[in-house]
Amino acid sequence: MNLFDFTIIRFFDQFAQRSIHLDSLIGSISNELIFQGGFLPAFFWWAWFRNRETQSRDREIAISGIAASVVALGVARGLALVLPFRIRPRYVPMLHFRVPFGSDGDSLLGWSSFPSDHAVFYFSLATCIFLISRRAGLFAYCHALFFVCLPRIYSGVHYPSDILVGALLGIGIACLSLIPVFRKSVASFPLRWSKESPSFFYPCFFLTSILLATEFNPVRTPVALAWRIIKAHAQKPL
Repeated sequence: MNLFDFTIIRFFDQFAQRSIHLDSLIGSISNELIFQGGFLPAFFWWAWFRNRETQSRDREIAISGIAASVVALGVARGLALVLPFRIRPRYVPMLHFRVPFGSDGDSLLGWSSFPSDHAVFYFSLATCIFLISRRAGLFAYCHALFFVCLPRIYSGVHYPSDILVGALLGIGIACLSLIPVFRKSVASFPLRWSKESPSFFYPCFFLTSILLATEFNPVRTPVALAWRIIKAHAQKPL
């Protein structure tokens, strides 16, 4: 383990198991939907209806940004599957990691920690907000760092380098929205659809908001299950 990861993990770990109230508070921030993805739809609905001269461009960035964030999430999952497996800090014997009270990470057993798909996803979306409004974007960045990523280091789910690489990856992919050709090609049909058939567009936009808030888990979970079934069948001897 590199010194960067070790130093930061040991710093946070000194506070674990000292107060059940502190551990419970951080656990709630990390697990409750309102503190995690609940903020994201609010950002995008605000950006969508913000009455400015740049409204058309803002909406293009919102739509292309959501698309870029989905791509970023897919890239993160792909990298986690093809790169060498990295066990999560809480399971590394040499760290003697003190798991915070009430923290349950057993569902992540068998999942590589690098890169952090949470960091990729939330920093990608925060970048999209930043491209629309710097003030709102800074708030979104703070949310991604303090409410999403740091609690995952505290609970031993990710190394700091998982977070750092994930954040850089998410920001980089989200910057595709700066390219006018990409932005307009992705957003042209949804924008036209929103004007021609708002009664159908906005319910779909609302459902997309739910997927954003849940980090696309309703889609990711069955896809991951299907992948495991395919792998299990592929490993069976003929």
